[in-house]
Amino acid sequence: MAMAESVAPEAAPSSDYLELLQLVERLHRQLLDVVKDELDREGLDDLNSVQALLLFNIGDQELTAGELRTRGHYLGSNVSYNLKKLVDAGYIRHERSAVDRRAVRVSLTDSGFAVCAHLNKLFERQGTSLNPVGGVDVEQLPAMNTVLARIERFWADHIRFRM
Repeated sequence: MAMAESVAPEAAPSSDYLELLQLVERLHRQLLDVVKDELDREGLDDLNSVQALLLFNIGDQELTAGELRTRGHYLGSNVSYNLKKLVDAGYIRHERSAVDRRAVRVSLTDSGFAVCAHLNKLFERQGTSLNPVGGVDVEQLPAMNTVLARIERFWADHIRFRM
């Protein structure tokens, strides 16, 4: 009679790490809800929250859809779809690159800059009320940002190096 090999059970992920994963997911959805609420308050019903954040992230830059994707903000098909919608709605202008005629460069119109201004005001309001209303110690934000950036890099390395 052969002895069965003993296989050690895999260690369960720490509950703190699982909580972090859930928080990141919920925070992203909550941010989209906050932005949508602000758009509704401003009467900007022709935009969704993803499109507004896309405008915000473009800001005063001139970028290609590929550059937006490589910055990690958006998935490929979502960028193309949303950029087309934003061009049609007059928030973004697009021009063929003089260097590479296949590439389309996008930049904001005055309407796009107005949306950015609304979001800047929203984030400024929130930033000043983080401590008094939210109980968040703003002195800890740099450390939190460092930890989150390291997790982002860890996840990118996981994909890049197939860890």
